[in-house]
Amino acid sequence: MTLDVARRFDAMAATYDVLEPWYEHLYEVMHRILRHTLARGDGRALDAGCGTGFQAALLTGLGYETHGLDIAAGMLAVARQRLPKMPAVQGTIEALPYGPACFDAIVCCGSTLSFAGDAARALREFGRVLRPGGLLLLECEHRGRLDLAWALVNSVTGDRLGYGLTPAQAWRQIVGNGVEGVWTEYPGYGTMRLFRARELRALLRAAGLAPVSVWGIHAATNLIPSTVLHRERVGPVLASLYRGLRAVDRCLARFPPARAIANSLMILARKDGAGTGVE
Repeated sequence: MTLDVARRFDAMAATYDVLEPWYEHLYEVMHRILRHTLARGDGRALDAGCGTGFQAALLTGLGYETHGLDIAAGMLAVARQRLPKMPAVQGTIEALPYGPACFDAIVCCGSTLSFAGDAARALREFGRVLRPGGLLLLECEHRGRLDLAWALVNSVTGDRLGYGLTPAQAWRQIVGNGVEGVWTEYPGYGTMRLFRARELRALLRAAGLAPVSVWGIHAATNLIPSTVLHRERVGPVLASLYRGLRAVDRCLARFPPARAIANSLMILARKDGAGTGVE
Protein backbone atom coordinates (compact mmCIF):
# COMPACT_ATOMS: atom_id res chain seq x y z
CA MET A 1 0.00 0.00 0.00
CA THR A 2 1.15 3.55 -0.70
CA LEU A 3 1.06 6.97 0.89
CA ASP A 4 -1.47 7.96 -1.77
CA VAL A 5 -3.88 5.30 -0.45
CA ALA A 6 -3.34 6.58 3.10
CA ARG A 7 -4.00 10.19 2.05
CA ARG A 8 -7.19 9.26 0.21
CA PHE A 9 -8.63 7.41 3.19
CA ASP A 10 -7.47 10.02 5.69
CA ALA A 11 -9.52 12.52 3.70
CA MET A 12 -12.59 10.28 4.08
CA ALA A 13 -12.21 9.60 7.80
CA ALA A 14 -14.62 12.23 9.12
CA THR A 15 -17.51 11.08 6.89
CA TYR A 16 -16.64 7.42 6.31
CA ASP A 17 -19.38 6.18 8.65
CA VAL A 18 -22.07 8.02 6.66
CA LEU A 19 -23.02 5.20 4.31
CA GLU A 20 -24.12 5.76 0.72
CA PRO A 21 -26.81 3.38 -0.62
CA TRP A 22 -24.07 1.21 -2.16
CA TYR A 23 -22.34 0.67 1.15
CA GLU A 24 -25.53 0.17 3.13
CA HIS A 25 -26.09 -3.05 1.20
CA LEU A 26 -22.44 -4.10 1.06
CA TYR A 27 -21.97 -3.87 4.81
CA GLU A 28 -25.34 -5.43 5.61
CA VAL A 29 -24.49 -8.59 3.65
CA MET A 30 -20.83 -8.58 4.66
CA HIS A 31 -21.65 -8.34 8.35
CA ARG A 32 -24.28 -11.08 8.13
CA ILE A 33 -21.63 -13.37 6.64
CA LEU A 34 -19.10 -12.34 9.30
CA ARG A 35 -21.50 -13.14 12.15
CA HIS A 36 -22.30 -16.52 10.61
CA THR A 37 -18.76 -17.64 9.81
CA LEU A 38 -16.90 -16.29 12.86
CA ALA A 39 -19.63 -16.77 15.45
CA ARG A 40 -17.55 -18.89 17.81
CA GLY A 41 -15.97 -15.69 19.21
CA ASP A 42 -13.01 -17.10 21.14
CA GLY A 43 -9.34 -16.20 20.84
CA ARG A 44 -7.66 -13.24 19.15
CA ALA A 45 -8.85 -11.60 15.94
CA LEU A 46 -7.31 -9.03 13.61
CA ASP A 47 -9.29 -6.51 11.60
CA ALA A 48 -6.75 -5.90 8.80
CA GLY A 49 -7.60 -2.61 7.16
CA CYS A 50 -9.92 -1.79 10.03
CA GLY A 51 -10.87 1.70 8.83
CA THR A 52 -13.16 3.30 11.41
CA GLY A 53 -13.75 -0.03 13.16
CA PHE A 54 -16.94 -1.44 11.58
CA GLN A 55 -15.76 -5.05 11.53
CA ALA A 56 -13.64 -4.69 14.68
CA ALA A 57 -16.75 -3.73 16.66
CA LEU A 58 -18.53 -6.84 15.41
CA LEU A 59 -15.59 -9.09 16.28
CA THR A 60 -15.43 -7.59 19.77
CA GLY A 61 -19.16 -8.12 20.18
CA LEU A 62 -18.73 -11.77 19.21
CA GLY A 63 -16.23 -12.20 22.03
CA TYR A 64 -12.86 -11.92 20.30
CA GLU A 65 -9.87 -10.06 21.70
CA THR A 66 -9.74 -7.77 18.70
CA HIS A 67 -6.78 -5.90 17.22
CA GLY A 68 -6.99 -3.31 14.45
CA LEU A 69 -4.54 -2.26 11.74
CA ASP A 70 -4.88 0.40 9.06
CA ILE A 71 -2.59 2.47 6.86
CA ALA A 72 -4.57 5.70 7.41
CA ALA A 73 -3.99 7.54 10.69
CA GLY A 74 -7.26 9.45 10.37
CA MET A 75 -9.25 6.23 10.09
CA LEU A 76 -7.45 4.77 13.11
CA ALA A 77 -8.29 7.85 15.17
CA VAL A 78 -12.00 7.23 14.58
CA ALA A 79 -11.60 3.50 15.30
CA ARG A 80 -9.90 4.29 18.62
CA GLN A 81 -12.81 6.54 19.59
CA ARG A 82 -15.26 3.75 18.76
CA LEU A 83 -13.23 1.04 20.53
CA PRO A 84 -10.90 2.75 23.03
CA LYS A 85 -9.69 -0.54 24.52
CA MET A 86 -8.75 -2.10 21.18
CA PRO A 87 -5.01 -2.27 20.36
CA ALA A 88 -4.78 -0.41 17.06
CA VAL A 89 -1.64 0.20 15.01
CA GLN A 90 -0.78 1.97 11.80
CA GLY A 91 0.72 -0.32 9.18
CA THR A 92 0.21 -2.19 5.94
CA ILE A 93 -1.14 -5.66 5.28
CA GLU A 94 1.99 -6.49 3.26
CA ALA A 95 4.14 -6.23 6.43
CA LEU A 96 2.05 -7.05 9.49
CA PRO A 97 3.71 -5.99 12.78
CA TYR A 98 2.79 -9.22 14.57
CA GLY A 99 4.56 -12.45 15.39
CA PRO A 100 3.77 -15.79 13.73
CA ALA A 101 0.65 -17.80 14.59
CA CYS A 102 -0.84 -15.22 16.97
CA PHE A 103 -4.40 -14.82 15.62
CA ASP A 104 -7.35 -17.21 15.49
CA ALA A 105 -9.24 -15.13 12.92
CA ILE A 106 -8.53 -12.33 10.46
CA VAL A 107 -11.07 -10.13 8.74
CA CYS A 108 -9.89 -8.12 5.74
CA CYS A 109 -12.84 -6.25 4.23
CA GLY A 110 -13.64 -2.87 2.69
CA SER A 111 -11.73 -3.92 -0.47
CA THR A 112 -8.46 -3.56 1.47
CA LEU A 113 -6.70 -6.26 -0.58
CA SER A 114 -7.66 -4.45 -3.80
CA PHE A 115 -5.57 -1.45 -2.66
CA ALA A 116 -2.50 -3.56 -1.80
CA GLY A 117 0.44 -3.23 -4.14
CA ASP A 118 1.44 -6.86 -3.54
CA ALA A 119 -1.62 -9.03 -2.86
CA ALA A 120 0.38 -12.27 -2.81
CA ARG A 121 2.67 -10.91 -0.10
CA ALA A 122 -0.30 -9.68 1.93
CA LEU A 123 -1.94 -13.10 1.83
CA ARG A 124 1.33 -14.75 2.86
CA GLU A 125 1.40 -12.37 5.83
CA PHE A 126 -2.12 -13.44 6.78
CA GLY A 127 -1.03 -17.06 6.58
CA ARG A 128 2.02 -16.31 8.72
CA VAL A 129 0.14 -14.66 11.61
CA LEU A 130 -2.80 -17.12 11.63
CA ARG A 131 -2.68 -20.09 13.95
CA PRO A 132 -3.22 -23.58 12.48
CA GLY A 133 -6.92 -23.94 11.77
CA GLY A 134 -7.40 -20.16 11.94
CA LEU A 135 -9.89 -18.46 9.62
CA LEU A 136 -9.51 -15.60 7.15
CA LEU A 137 -12.61 -13.75 5.92
CA LEU A 138 -11.65 -11.68 2.89
CA GLU A 139 -13.62 -9.23 0.72
CA CYS A 140 -12.27 -7.63 -2.45
CA GLU A 141 -13.23 -6.14 -5.80
CA HIS A 142 -14.28 -8.66 -8.47
CA ARG A 143 -13.09 -8.58 -12.08
CA GLY A 144 -16.17 -10.39 -13.42
CA ARG A 145 -18.62 -7.80 -12.17
CA LEU A 146 -21.51 -6.57 -14.28
CA ASP A 147 -20.59 -2.98 -13.42
CA LEU A 148 -17.71 -3.18 -15.91
CA ALA A 149 -20.29 -3.27 -18.69
CA TRP A 150 -21.83 -0.04 -17.35
CA ALA A 151 -18.40 1.56 -17.39
CA LEU A 152 -17.89 0.52 -21.03
CA VAL A 153 -21.30 1.83 -22.11
CA ASN A 154 -20.64 5.05 -20.21
CA SER A 155 -17.26 5.53 -21.91
CA VAL A 156 -18.88 5.78 -25.36
CA THR A 157 -21.89 7.87 -24.31
CA GLY A 158 -20.26 10.99 -22.93
CA ASP A 159 -19.41 9.85 -19.37
CA ARG A 160 -22.88 10.72 -18.11
CA LEU A 161 -22.54 8.23 -15.26
CA GLY A 162 -19.20 9.59 -14.11
CA TYR A 163 -16.91 6.56 -14.36
CA GLY A 164 -14.24 8.74 -15.94
CA LEU A 165 -12.78 6.06 -18.24
CA THR A 166 -11.94 6.21 -21.93
CA PRO A 167 -13.30 3.41 -24.14
CA ALA A 168 -9.82 1.85 -24.24
CA GLN A 169 -9.53 1.92 -20.44
CA ALA A 170 -13.02 0.50 -19.95
CA TRP A 171 -12.35 -2.32 -22.43
CA ARG A 172 -8.96 -3.11 -20.89
CA GLN A 173 -10.45 -3.71 -17.44
CA ILE A 174 -12.77 -6.30 -19.00
CA VAL A 175 -10.24 -8.21 -21.13
CA GLY A 176 -7.24 -7.82 -18.84
CA ASN A 177 -3.89 -6.10 -18.91
CA GLY A 178 -1.24 -8.67 -18.13
CA VAL A 179 -0.14 -11.25 -15.58
CA GLU A 180 -0.25 -8.83 -12.64
CA GLY A 181 -4.04 -8.81 -12.63
CA VAL A 182 -6.43 -6.10 -13.72
CA TRP A 183 -6.14 -2.63 -12.20
CA THR A 184 -8.71 0.11 -12.64
CA GLU A 185 -9.31 3.71 -11.59
CA TYR A 186 -12.57 4.30 -9.73
CA PRO A 187 -13.84 7.85 -9.09
CA GLY A 188 -12.76 9.04 -5.64
CA TYR A 189 -10.85 5.87 -4.75
CA GLY A 190 -7.88 5.80 -7.10
CA THR A 191 -6.29 2.62 -8.40
CA MET A 192 -7.79 -0.72 -7.35
CA ARG A 193 -7.03 -4.30 -8.33
CA LEU A 194 -9.86 -6.51 -9.59
CA PHE A 195 -9.61 -10.25 -8.84
CA ARG A 196 -11.22 -13.26 -10.45
CA ALA A 197 -12.35 -15.95 -8.01
CA ARG A 198 -9.97 -18.56 -9.43
CA GLU A 199 -7.05 -16.10 -9.21
CA LEU A 200 -7.87 -15.38 -5.58
CA ARG A 201 -8.15 -19.08 -4.74
CA ALA A 202 -4.72 -19.71 -6.26
CA LEU A 203 -3.17 -16.85 -4.28
CA LEU A 204 -4.74 -18.14 -1.07
CA ARG A 205 -3.51 -21.70 -1.61
CA ALA A 206 0.01 -20.40 -2.34
CA ALA A 207 -0.13 -18.67 1.05
CA GLY A 208 -1.11 -21.89 2.83
CA LEU A 209 -4.78 -20.94 3.10
CA ALA A 210 -7.48 -23.32 1.87
CA PRO A 211 -10.65 -21.70 0.45
CA VAL A 212 -13.79 -22.95 2.19
CA SER A 213 -16.72 -20.80 0.98
CA VAL A 214 -17.30 -18.01 -1.55
CA TRP A 215 -20.02 -15.34 -1.72
CA GLY A 216 -20.83 -12.56 -4.17
CA ILE A 217 -22.21 -9.15 -3.14
CA HIS A 218 -23.81 -6.61 -5.49
CA ALA A 219 -24.82 -9.00 -8.27
CA ALA A 220 -28.51 -8.20 -8.76
CA THR A 221 -27.94 -4.65 -7.50
CA ASN A 222 -25.32 -4.19 -10.25
CA LEU A 223 -28.27 -3.72 -12.61
CA ILE A 224 -28.01 -0.14 -11.34
CA PRO A 225 -24.68 1.59 -12.15
CA SER A 226 -22.48 1.72 -9.06
CA THR A 227 -21.73 5.42 -9.54
CA VAL A 228 -25.46 6.15 -9.11
CA LEU A 229 -25.53 4.24 -5.82
CA HIS A 230 -22.42 6.02 -4.55
CA ARG A 231 -24.44 9.21 -4.26
CA GLU A 232 -25.64 10.39 -0.86
CA ARG A 233 -29.23 9.44 -1.72
CA VAL A 234 -31.32 8.31 -4.68
CA GLY A 235 -34.84 9.28 -5.75
CA PRO A 236 -37.93 7.46 -4.47
CA VAL A 237 -38.50 5.35 -7.61
CA LEU A 238 -34.89 4.22 -7.80
CA ALA A 239 -34.82 3.65 -4.04
CA SER A 240 -37.82 1.33 -4.34
CA LEU A 241 -36.16 -0.60 -7.18
CA TYR A 242 -32.95 -0.81 -5.18
CA ARG A 243 -34.76 -2.26 -2.14
CA GLY A 244 -36.16 -5.03 -4.31
CA LEU A 245 -32.79 -5.76 -5.91
CA ARG A 246 -31.15 -5.86 -2.48
CA ALA A 247 -33.59 -8.56 -1.38
CA VAL A 248 -32.78 -10.60 -4.49
CA ASP A 249 -29.06 -10.03 -3.99
CA ARG A 250 -29.16 -11.34 -0.42
CA CYS A 251 -30.80 -14.56 -1.63
CA LEU A 252 -28.31 -15.08 -4.47
CA ALA A 253 -25.06 -14.42 -2.59
CA ARG A 254 -24.06 -18.10 -2.37
CA PHE A 255 -25.00 -19.17 -5.92
CA PRO A 256 -22.17 -19.42 -8.51
CA PRO A 257 -24.04 -17.78 -11.45
CA ALA A 258 -24.80 -14.71 -9.31
CA ARG A 259 -21.39 -14.36 -7.75
CA ALA A 260 -19.86 -14.61 -11.24
CA ILE A 261 -21.22 -11.12 -11.98
CA ALA A 262 -21.01 -9.70 -8.45
CA ASN A 263 -19.08 -6.53 -7.74
CA SER A 264 -17.48 -7.87 -4.56
CA LEU A 265 -16.23 -11.33 -3.63
CA MET A 266 -16.06 -12.68 -0.09
CA ILE A 267 -13.99 -15.78 0.59
CA LEU A 268 -13.62 -17.73 3.82
CA ALA A 269 -10.29 -19.59 4.01
CA ARG A 270 -8.69 -21.79 6.65
CA LYS A 271 -5.00 -22.17 7.44
CA ASP A 272 -3.27 -25.53 6.89
CA GLY A 273 -5.65 -27.03 4.36
CA ALA A 274 -8.53 -28.04 6.64
CA GLY A 275 -11.91 -27.82 4.92
CA THR A 276 -10.85 -27.61 1.29
CA GLY A 277 -14.24 -28.03 -0.33
CA VAL A 278 -15.44 -24.69 -1.69
CA GLU A 279 -19.21 -24.32 -1.45
